[in-house]
This record gives sequence, C-alpha cells and structure tokens, in this order.
Amino acid sequence: MRMLVVGGTRFVGRHIVEQAIGRGHELTLLHRGRSGGGLFPQARHILADRNGDLAALAGGEWDVTVDVSGYLPRQIRDLADALDERGGRYVYISSVSAYADPPPGFTEDAALRELEDPTVEEITDETYGGLKAACERVALDRFGSGTLIVRPTYVVGPYDHLCRFTWWIERVARGGEILAPGPPDAAIQVIDARDLAAWTLDMIERGDGGVFHAAYPKPPFAFRALLEAMVVEVGPPGTTLTWVDPDFLDERGVDAESLPLWSAFDPDAGGNLADPSAALAAGLSPRPLSETIRETHAYAVQHPLEALPERLTPEREAALLAEWHQR
Repeated sequence: MRMLVVGGTRFVGRHIVEQAIGRGHELTLLHRGRSGGGLFPQARHILADRNGDLAALAGGEWDVTVDVSGYLPRQIRDLADALDERGGRYVYISSVSAYADPPPGFTEDAALRELEDPTVEEITDETYGGLKAACERVALDRFGSGTLIVRPTYVVGPYDHLCRFTWWIERVARGGEILAPGPPDAAIQVIDARDLAAWTLDMIERGDGGVFHAAYPKPPFAFRALLEAMVVEVGPPGTTLTWVDPDFLDERGVDAESLPLWSAFDPDAGGNLADPSAALAAGLSPRPLSETIRETHAYAVQHPLEALPERLTPEREAALLAEWHQR
C-alpha cells in the first residue's frame, strides 16, 4: 500500500513506519524534520509543519493516511482539506483520555469528553482528553465511517521519549529500597508500542475500521503487580518496594511528574480500566509484560536516559523514605 504517515519519526509513529517498511509498503512521511530526520531513507520525506502550509501534499495520493500527531481538531480539518480525498482511509491514534468518566471495564461506547470551550487550543492536563475526543469527531465527519480510531492506554517500549514506564524500569534496575507511591491497588494498563504498531498495520491491511482500545492487561491489573513484575525481571538481589501513603507524598509536594504513572490524584486514572476485548478479538496480541520490561531495559541500557530533574532524585527518595519510616 501507499501510506502517508503524519508524524512518523518518533515513538509510535516510528514503530509503525519501521514495521510498514518491513512489510513492503510504500511510505511517505510528513514531519518537521526536528527529530529522527535521518531515519528511513527508503521512505519519501515531506518536511512541513502541519500547523502551517500543507501545500506540499498537493499531487500526492495514498491508500491510507496514518495520523499519530493530531492533537487539535483544526489539525484534522486542515489535513482533510489538504488531502482533498487523496489520502485514502484514515487512521487516527487517539487516547483513552478521550473518555469523560469511564466506569471500570468500560467499552468503546462509553461517553466521551466535551470541551467547555470548543475553540480552545491550549493542550493541558484538563484539555488534552477533550481535544482528543473532538479530533475523533472531526475525523469521522471528514474521513467517514471507515475511519480506524485507536485509543491506547500508556504506550511503552523502545523509542519512548516520555520515559515514564522506562524511568520505573531503570529505577528498579538500580535496586535497593524503592519508594512505591500508593495505593498499591491503583489500576494501570499499558501497551507495547511494537504490538500497537503491528496490530494497527494488520487492521489497515484487512481494511478494517471502527474504534478500539489498545490496552494490556485486562482489568483489574494493579500498579503493585506492575512494579513487582519489574523487580522480578530487572531488580538485583535485595530489591524491595516500600509502599508510601499518597497523602504523605502529596503533603510533601511529590506529584506524578516526580513519580510517573502514579495515578493517585489523576482525574483520568479511570482510563486504566479499559476493556480491550474488541481489539483482542480483532487480532491485537500483546506480548507478555515480562518481555516488554526486559526489552525496554535493554534499550535503555544502550540509550541511557537523559537527566530528568523533575523526576524523583535518589537523594529526595532516600529522604522521603527515611521520614516515612520515622513517622
């Protein structure tokens, strides 16, 4: 197939492009050239900012357009205008953050968020989910019912520039006593970016559309189980988890920026209870979590994490643990 990928040089897009080329598809990548510009010389690269002039798309024609970098409804409308029905079927990578207040085990027909201000374009924790939901509505309106919308939970694995899951793996790999933010039974779901990419391409090749969760494992799955799995896979002997009350941490100014994936005060935490049955029935095949942990660690060893000053430092962690034990 002739594929146009909008944003195909970072993380999810990079995995999709890498696997699509391996399957023999003809790739065109629309990106700004700011990251991964030297990747995929066998693909055609169109350097353009989707927030500006998309005239560079004129004259091209594709069987499918895969959009991994759409965050504003305007961006989806502008892309549809620029393609003028030459983009083929449309695939939009959305998020479970698009849901309003999903119940445990929610399916794809749960209510979506509505923006209080439909003209807002500032992406914040409060607007991100509503903007994703609005993007979905524009996608269906402009590209039709054959559109494929994928709503992942936390996407993890190699090439992850956000390093939330990776940060925890590397913290566990250092060993010792680890501050684990409670509650330990808080829900968590992830999806390996390589599995997300492979399944998305399977859906494209079969011509399937619809809305699907990309999430693993099935709920309920607890944060405790995730960290314990990391200890088993990469923790040196003597590694221990000390679960610390969330209110204790909150009172000391510790937040989810310091401890990524921590959902105690996250209004979107219910998104970690998505039912992936529809995607599993459509062929999504997540690899074992243990494999994702080991291979993400191997990647991180080869590509050391840059300093993340906003994350919990070893010194701060030790001080908090000492205070926790003395309470």
